Amino acid sequence: MKISVVIPCYKSENSIREVVSETLYILNQRNDINYEIVLVNDGSPDNTLSVMKEICANNENIIALDLSKNFGQACAMLAGYSVVTGDVVVHSDDDGQTPINYLWKLIDKLEEGHDIVFAQFDKKKNSLIQNVGTWINKKTSEILIGKPKGIHLSNFFCCKQFVIKEISKNNNPYPFIGGLFIKSTHSFGTVETIHRKRTHGESNYNLKKMLSLWLNGFTAFSIVPLRIASLIGMITAFTGFIYAIYLVKQRLIHDTIPEGYTSIAAILLVVSGIIMILLGIIGEYIGRIYVNINKTPQYVVRKKINS
Repeated sequence: MKISVVIPCYKSENSIREVVSETLYILNQRNDINYEIVLVNDGSPDNTLSVMKEICANNENIIALDLSKNFGQACAMLAGYSVVTGDVVVHSDDDGQTPINYLWKLIDKLEEGHDIVFAQFDKKKNSLIQNVGTWINKKTSEILIGKPKGIHLSNFFCCKQFVIKEISKNNNPYPFIGGLFIKSTHSFGTVETIHRKRTHGESNYNLKKMLSLWLNGFTAFSIVPLRIASLIGMITAFTGFIYAIYLVKQRLIHDTIPEGYTSIAAILLVVSGIIMILLGIIGEYIGRIYVNINKTPQYVVRKKINS
């Protein structure tokens, strides 16, 4: 059996050596497997690429891809998947928080008959923004794309080669990896693990990136938001129609309608706000369609090392 470990790298010059060293130590615990490690430099502004070159020079089983700019973690993952040759593909992070010592437990679980096995963390050592963003993405995935409850789409998982081949066919410049997995199979397994504390630097996920990930999740695989928008529009229109009948009735019965500039202004503001929200949702879809039509690249590989 051959195992491919894919590690997207961004601002990880201080941590990637330790991550690769520990990964090699774990992989060498079994003699009946071959392995390769694929490092993907996602346009890091620091010396991550130089460190990756040093690592590759010492081990021909380690491959490095240098992307031409920062395309985002999901695109970097797909870039790595495009070159893997293993029977089992493992995804790990570059910050040292991934408990790679649980690797064999994940693979043993995979061999029980699952297509994908995710690590389930008891308690994630992340910031409040990350935890809130993760919860929102979790609920969005359950409602919009049918993610099974009880399965957390963590960044530490292993899966069979056919799954990777299937999701690698996707060329959307706004990929959502969890959605691609859910569309490919429903045979998921889980293994309880411990999430480590970050030893170097800070998380690269801020509020903007978490929002972008959330948008990718619901616009790439579901038209439910558009249907919700239509429903809100119908409810608003119906409410306005009923209110118009009420005003006509008041005018016929009492022959006068009290001045109510405040209520009218409030209604206009609420309705206008709803319209703008709905137009924003529609515009998000149209914008992404436009980007796809223009064939914006998912990623661009500047250079391959040891490939």
